[in-house]
Amino acid sequence: MARIGVICFPGTGHLNPFTALGHALQERGHDVIFFGIPDVEARVRATGLEFSVIGAKDYPLGTLRKLDEQLSELHGLAVFGFTVERIKNTALMVFREAPDAVLQAQLDAMIIDQADFGTNVAEYLGLPFASVSVLPPFIDDNRVPPFFFGWPARYDLIGRIRNEFGIQLLMRMANPIFRVVNRQRDSWGLGRHKRRGDALSPIVQITQMPRELEFDGCPHPLPLHYTGHFRFDKKRPRVDFPWNRLDGRPLVYASMGTLQNGSKEAFEIIARGCAKLDVQLVMSLGGGFSIDSLGELPGQPIVVEFAPQLELLKHATVVITHAGLNTVLESIAEGKPMVAIPIGNDQPGIAARLAAKGAAIVLPRKGLTADKVEKAVRTVLEDDRYRRAATGLKESIGDVDGAALAAQLIEEKLCLKPSVVVESRD
Repeated sequence: MARIGVICFPGTGHLNPFTALGHALQERGHDVIFFGIPDVEARVRATGLEFSVIGAKDYPLGTLRKLDEQLSELHGLAVFGFTVERIKNTALMVFREAPDAVLQAQLDAMIIDQADFGTNVAEYLGLPFASVSVLPPFIDDNRVPPFFFGWPARYDLIGRIRNEFGIQLLMRMANPIFRVVNRQRDSWGLGRHKRRGDALSPIVQITQMPRELEFDGCPHPLPLHYTGHFRFDKKRPRVDFPWNRLDGRPLVYASMGTLQNGSKEAFEIIARGCAKLDVQLVMSLGGGFSIDSLGELPGQPIVVEFAPQLELLKHATVVITHAGLNTVLESIAEGKPMVAIPIGNDQPGIAARLAAKGAAIVLPRKGLTADKVEKAVRTVLEDDRYRRAATGLKESIGDVDGAALAAQLIEEKLCLKPSVVVESRD
């Protein structure tokens, strides 16, 4: 049995899969402890995992909601800039408080979110660590388009020049983070990082994105492993929903996630677009704002603050999504074609992968109109190629338990011995 520490970004799209991974390791007999800010303590403890608070002074209760509200109003490059500043400030806190907390927890190994710089703490303390991504994996290769831009894969010289330009642009924007990281590494006597990939584990890197969703021909460097969705089905809270209001028309389910969903205009545009079609629209606001603030919408859609997403996806014909990876993987698991409206960060890259596989139409958030939404939803409804592509992805990915596979890889690569025998679920 090993004692394993976890540091991950405190958003729902990260916490859910990371706690699923924590439970998979727990089932193998390991002790798992999360390190994070006060706002996420109750959520993690409610799943039965241990928690150690760091950052209570810098991030008192309620801070996360304020940050998420600011992020929800942004899109495009502004999202990346805001995220860079947020990661920089979090890194400063982690460097200051995590080493003592990790030492006190007496860990054998660590799991670090690729969106976090806690890898430096593990390296400083001499602990083996795994880098885990709940986004498309970071591949330090200019044959791969940076997922922030939503570019299609292109491996010729022009494509590589384009990709390198994007990489260098993002690196310059992320310079504030690198300055903070390298100052800390200097003080700890560690070598400086020059590229983002330097922060990743040299032993094992894991992404929950299935290989089947990756661009065809994408390089696959070791030690990267594609596993599949870290499902969180068993621990999801029950959500009430007016099932009696479903009227039998084709169901269009629209969710823009739980972070960057504060644009009421986007929901209003979606409602106007779908009102022109013979469909029933269900919209989940994800806590971005209240239902009352939207007012009356055309087409009388069913609007809820939070939805029982897994159950609704079984009834949906088309999914309108921000292209967050968790919603995308849950939609694929039901074989549902999508209309993707990416907002920022990793979402454009995920949308580009869906488009490359033929399972979605992508609409840029900038310049979004009701006519564009109507045309895209109509096309996905009427052109069977999108449904077949989504069904094909479902069949090729299969029912793989990504969290269990990731837990097994972490054990093997970090040389951790399980205290219980777990049968393979693949």
